[in-house]
Amino acid sequence: MELNKNFNVRNERNLTMLVDFYELTMGNGYLENGVGDKIAYFDMFFRKVPDDGGYCIMAGVTQLIEYLSSLKFTEEDIEYLKYKGCFSEKFLNYLRNFKFSCDVFAVPEGNPVFPNEPLVTVKGPAIQAQFVETMILLTVNHQTLIATKANRICRAANGRPVMEFGSRRAQGYDGAVYGSRAAVIGGCSATACTISEEMFGIPAIGTMAHSWVQLFDNEYESFKAWANVYPDNCLLLIDTYNVLKSGLPNAIKVFDEVLKPKGIRPVGIRIDSGDITYLTKKCRQILDDAGYPDAKITISNSLDEHIITDVLAQGAKIDSFGVGERLITAKSEPVFGGVYKLVAIENNNIIVPKIKISENEEKITNPGFKKIYRIFDKTTNKALADLITLNDEVIDETKTLEIFDPIYNWKKKKLKNYYIKDLHVQIFKNGKPIYESPAVSEIKSFAEEETNKLWPEVLRLENPHNYYVDLSSKLWNLKQNLLHSYSEIYEE
Repeated sequence: MELNKNFNVRNERNLTMLVDFYELTMGNGYLENGVGDKIAYFDMFFRKVPDDGGYCIMAGVTQLIEYLSSLKFTEEDIEYLKYKGCFSEKFLNYLRNFKFSCDVFAVPEGNPVFPNEPLVTVKGPAIQAQFVETMILLTVNHQTLIATKANRICRAANGRPVMEFGSRRAQGYDGAVYGSRAAVIGGCSATACTISEEMFGIPAIGTMAHSWVQLFDNEYESFKAWANVYPDNCLLLIDTYNVLKSGLPNAIKVFDEVLKPKGIRPVGIRIDSGDITYLTKKCRQILDDAGYPDAKITISNSLDEHIITDVLAQGAKIDSFGVGERLITAKSEPVFGGVYKLVAIENNNIIVPKIKISENEEKITNPGFKKIYRIFDKTTNKALADLITLNDEVIDETKTLEIFDPIYNWKKKKLKNYYIKDLHVQIFKNGKPIYESPAVSEIKSFAEEETNKLWPEVLRLENPHNYYVDLSSKLWNLKQNLLHSYSEIYEE
């Protein structure tokens, strides 16, 4: 159940000024040079999947809508900018009367996404489209990073519930709150972050810490006290002193003496340290022999997808995982390298494509106003490839479609029995939000459904298959022509 769909952690904070300072200096310069109202097109995309993975999970669109819906410069903001001494009165007056008027397109949350695809496209006056760069990158980079890491961890758990336990190690308040939201989109079943349930309706759970056990005269008394207060949620933390010699025997004793007479079955035990594989095997055997084969074993000990994969391969007896710092900070690769680049402008209502050239091939941008088609096999319902096209291109699904690798373009494939899906939705029209974000629980289910449409070879953690993201012939030719137009610069 979503408790409060519209509640957000900003608590009426005005984040309009959360920008890189050069967005403002460029805006002032655009205005002074008479190009502030020139229509510009910007794409937000990324170049590399974190952890050398095969895919990412899109997240953050809801918070992007919240931000873009409330852009407003206060008098305090204007006074600060005036104090800086580098902005004209004309620009300060523009900000006083600022009204967002851009069109914005985005890939909905939960979709698997791949390098070089325009995840967000902004069309509008150059000042405005430039100004929102920082928050678009901040919002989508963070949540997509965490959702992707969570999805990897949940896939490693192979159907076992994974709970997000990372609030205390997150990078700040918003990192904890929006990180838990993204983790659930990525596949986590619950969070330890209480405010996230209040805000997003995602289940918040938790039982006891080691301090509970230490506060009582002995471990048995602490377990007994817990069972009396929470008989229907009796999951005991058994590694405060010694798992096998103290924790588990005391837990079973409380199960027998407190819960069994009431006809209540225990939830189980949690282990937060030690040799996971050895301890869970022994605990499972002892619990089964004691008459509690249904008691669950939960592990929460600096976990990630690689440790989970290893212990399960070793035969560890685990029913669920609590994953903290390595999830909420995406510790193995904590930066999602999304970028925001100008791809076109309008002159007299005609779209003029722009390109960024680099000696590093991967940094050359795809020009023009674009869309993304995902191509599915009709027989298997699996995704075959993504095709980036110019926005006015339409694919006739009744005809054979030839796709080719944009770099090794002699590699071609003809598709016949397929259907397509346009991944972009418009979320703002003339500065007004027109997209209703689903509940987080719906996004989570959608993400699971769409990710399962990828081939297992793409989903594997190690050495995943390269998913094809191709350019249409029209877009590829446009790119080549633009590159050739700059060829004189590179002549030696």
